[in-house]
Amino acid sequence: MLVLSRKLHQRIRLGPQIVVTVLQVTKRRVRLGIEAPPEVAVWREELAASAPIRANEAGAAVERSAASPSRPSGAAEPPPCC
Repeated sequence: MLVLSRKLHQRIRLGPQIVVTVLQVTKRRVRLGIEAPPEVAVWREELAASAPIRANEAGAAVERSAASPSRPSGAAEPPPCC
């Protein structure tokens, strides 16, 4: 794992198309802005992890796209972690 330190308004590039910007830093929270092309799925970890669980609890098959309305239809699933 690569660990980086950034200050307010500094950026990190992930390949040629993805930019992560530090937008705000408070005592308990860091706000990040992520610029990515529409075909790149950007998920908060808790949504990606909980989508199948919520579908099972509801007793109906719900696609992961329902957990993240900002994800464009047809976008790829997030890659497996680690």
